[in-house]
Amino acid sequence: MGKNLNHAKLVGRTGKMAFYLVPDKTKENSIYTRMEGFTSLSTSKGAKEYSRQYVDEDFERTDVIGYATSTSYAFDRYVGNPVLDDIILIHENELIGQDAVRSVIQVDMTTVEKNGSTCTAKGKLRDYAVIPDSDGDSTDCMTYSGTFKTRGEMTDVEVTTTDDFQTVSISETVANPVAYTNEEESSWN
Repeated sequence: MGKNLNHAKLVGRTGKMAFYLVPDKTKENSIYTRMEGFTSLSTSKGAKEYSRQYVDEDFERTDVIGYATSTSYAFDRYVGNPVLDDIILIHENELIGQDAVRSVIQVDMTTVEKNGSTCTAKGKLRDYAVIPDSDGDSTDCMTYSGTFKTRGEMTDVEVTTTDDFQTVSISETVANPVAYTNEEESSWN
């Protein structure tokens, strides 16, 4: 019987929080706002595979050669929430191209370090195309759903907050992990 989990702490869904960069046309805005009111934020890695079977082997080999990461979202509409208002703007005005690209940081709340009234944590920053799907699916309240689809590589960041994670700002960009695991240089780089 395993014993490692007897004293381990289970991480709840709130252990990973998302923060959204609401566009601000008047100034350089680097404050990411907490994504509240979401009933779903489910990530699919969408791994791309290369599978083949060699003539001298009885089994197939598979390698991961890329990703098409996406995050499905659904939320209840609240008036005056800047994140929801921005996504609704994309939905209702059918924005396209760069007008529908937004930055999101997924913050790992298990890495929070507190220093007085300031907290820091580790996160993953990525740009996404906001892909609207539907709205008005419920008679209980106004709802919206869609998908955030990746627009490039993710960046490891450290974030800082002074308002109990209502907003965060990037305090440091961390070197991304190397894409290979052996001592020789990868043929993919």
